[in-house]
This record gives sequence, C-alpha cells and structure tokens, in this order.
Amino acid sequence: MNITELARMGVSHTRNAVAESLYLKTGIDFTRPVTFHALFNERCNCKCRHCEYWRQTEYTPEMTVEEWQKTLLGIKEFTGRYSINFSGGEPFIKKGFIDILRFCRDHEILAGVTTNGALLNERNVAALVAAKPFNLNISLDSTDAAVHDYVRGMNGLFDRIVRGIALLQAEQKKQGVTFPVIIKPTIMSLNFRELPEIVRWAEKIGATAVNFQPLGRWTPETYDELWIEEKDMAEFEAVIDRLVEMKRAGSPIMNSEEILGLMPASFREEKASPEHLPCRIGLHEFYIRPDGEVKLCFHFPSIGNTTSESAREIWTGAKARKIREATIKCDKLCLLTCLSQKSLLSKASQALTILSRQKKQASTP
Repeated sequence: MNITELARMGVSHTRNAVAESLYLKTGIDFTRPVTFHALFNERCNCKCRHCEYWRQTEYTPEMTVEEWQKTLLGIKEFTGRYSINFSGGEPFIKKGFIDILRFCRDHEILAGVTTNGALLNERNVAALVAAKPFNLNISLDSTDAAVHDYVRGMNGLFDRIVRGIALLQAEQKKQGVTFPVIIKPTIMSLNFRELPEIVRWAEKIGATAVNFQPLGRWTPETYDELWIEEKDMAEFEAVIDRLVEMKRAGSPIMNSEEILGLMPASFREEKASPEHLPCRIGLHEFYIRPDGEVKLCFHFPSIGNTTSESAREIWTGAKARKIREATIKCDKLCLLTCLSQKSLLSKASQALTILSRQKKQASTP
C-alpha cells in the first residue's frame, strides 16, 4: 500500500459516500460497489471450531480460473480500479489461485488474501510475493501454540505461521516487494484475555498491523464453548479499554476505537443503536461466492451471478434494488471485518495505521 493507491481509493470511497447519502435521503441510486470480497472456495485444510465449512457434506460449486478472470474484469469495466479480498475456506489449496493473483497484478486490480497460514511454504511464498498482493491477512487467534492449534484444528499450525512470516519477510526483501502482513484474530472466550499480547507479538514478529473481529455464531462450539458470556464481560471490557489505550499510544491496531468499543455489545447480541443506523452495507458491498453468486450481505439472498450477468447488470438489477432496500432496514450489529460499517475517517485511519507502520519498519535496520 502506498499514498497513490490510498488516494485513488479515497476518491472512490468519497464519491460513493456522497451517493449513499443521496440514496438514503431521496431514493435516487447512483451508488456503485466499492468494497469487494470473494469467497474463493469453501474447502479448507483446517477444522476450526468456529467454522462450518469443513463439516459440509457438499461444497458450493467453484468457478474456473477463466470464470474468475471474466468476473474480475467485468467489475473493473463497471467501477474502474478497485481492491478485492480473497478468502475461503483456504484459497491456497485451490489450484490456480496464485494465477488469479498474478492476473490481478497484471490488470491493476488490488488483490488481498486472507489465509490460515498453513501453506506459507517456500514455493507458495515466492510465488505470492512475485504476484505483489495488496495485503496478506493471516488468521491467528493466540500466541499460545496449543490454544491456537486447538481452535484451528491443526497441530503445528502456529509454528507454520511463524515460519511463514519469516519466509515472507525474507522473500519480500529478496524481491524488493512490500505489502502489509496483517494478523487477524477472531475474538472468543479462549483468547480475549491475551488480545494485548497478540498486538505486542505481532509487532515483535514484524507483522504490519492487527485487525480484530468478533466471533460469529455458526457452530455448536460457538454456543457452548467459545462465546464470551456475561460472567466474563467486565473482564472483557477491561481488555477492550486496554486495546484502546494501546491504539492511542501508537500500537498498530486497525480497528477504530468505535468498533473496539462495540465488541462487548456484539457478544451481548444487542441490536445496532440508532446512531449506527441505517446499515449501508447494501450500498457499497459486492460479495462473490465460489459459484459466482453475488450478495450485498451474506445475511440476504443473492442478487445475481457473475457467470451469466455483468457486474453492472447485477448491481443495478431489480433483485439488487429490492435487497438494497431490505439491508438499510436491518438492525443487526455486525462487526465482522467484511460487514462492519466504516466512515471515511475510519477508513482513512486504517490506511494511515498501515502506512505509518510500514514507514517505521522500513526505517528500522
């Protein structure tokens, strides 16, 4: 990430913020998608206790590399230069994924990746760095290897991540390529007490920043084991206060103070308060599933499919208009990183957190 890329993204987000306000006041729709998430596959090599994908007997069919390329170019034709984050499942287990990253590089599409880190080996890291991704998010839930590996259902995963980050740093230096490496913990009962330590660990190991997200309730374990219950809420709130203090002191925490402060409310399963409504997710999000189905929010039905419709047709179609109206009436308090609403100031603050950390790392011998 650099100042030029930040400026380009800022122009796009500013334009859409104006269009969002116009839509909410008048119903006139000049919005375009500006945040793009792609669920590349559902298959995974981990068995995370808070994930349902690996438990499925059938997986959503997956687009071919060629269909993904058509999808990506169709979005660019509609919106111009954009950034997209690929996740799974585990994207690195799908043949052709790094080819997609190269395709994005060659067509000036800013592609980020979220990975569990298990496949950050020599071959993949060399190819990944050469593909020049926009950023790399690594899911890591504890600095205690036993806890992390238990949550993620893979023995030795923590050590693989540590080795993978070292390989990334060496390969970035070798190729003269820089991009943010972001640690992405899921907050839960088993790790909330050590969240400040995760931030310190991330700084020490050379990661760029930390981006927290709360647990979602999708599996039995998220009800009977991993949820932060009311009996622990006072202690959890104290941890959140500590994170806010660390952020103010310069620690590379991407979450805004507002989002951090809402974490306890998320675990209390409260509705969004009036000052956080209406929800704007349907006015800027383009969420692509493995088969090309597109959603404005994964809580709502599909608005079209990229294998049979253009991005413009999907965004402006009747299904999208209907779902868009429904999303702005939703009062869920969603803090997952793909759903949580971010003001322009908050988005700029996140980017500056990364840029500041990158500058500091570059100046450190």
